[in-house]
Amino acid sequence: MFAPTTKVLVVDDFKTMRKIVMGALQQGGLTQVTEADDGATAWPLFEDAAASGAPYGLIVSDWNMPKMQGIELLKKVRAHPAGKALPFVLVTAEAEQKNIVEAVQAGVSNYIVKPFTPATFLEKIQAVYKRHNPNG
Repeated sequence: MFAPTTKVLVVDDFKTMRKIVMGALQQGGLTQVTEADDGATAWPLFEDAAASGAPYGLIVSDWNMPKMQGIELLKKVRAHPAGKALPFVLVTAEAEQKNIVEAVQAGVSNYIVKPFTPATFLEKIQAVYKRHNPNG
């Protein structure tokens, strides 16, 4: 699993969902969690963290949000040098095949469909860790 000191950015326009995701991450031992209410708020946080030399080690983002959607945030992160290999998970109610294909083509690390249990969420996060750290 990710180290407890891994910086995590949780992006969702619903505070309740951010709290659920953050609670699940804390159950998994991750305590360095920052929250943002949409992609437009998350992007400068990502840029600042990358520029400071203390980048995020995981982003968990909703898909449907005002201002900047999660898929747009994913594409921007992947275009940034610090985000090319960054674990990025989309959490969404969108289960349509075309959306999953778009997310995979954009470089998503995993895709979690709402509703989910904390156990399922942590299994998906563990799978992301293993994919990004095959020797870890």
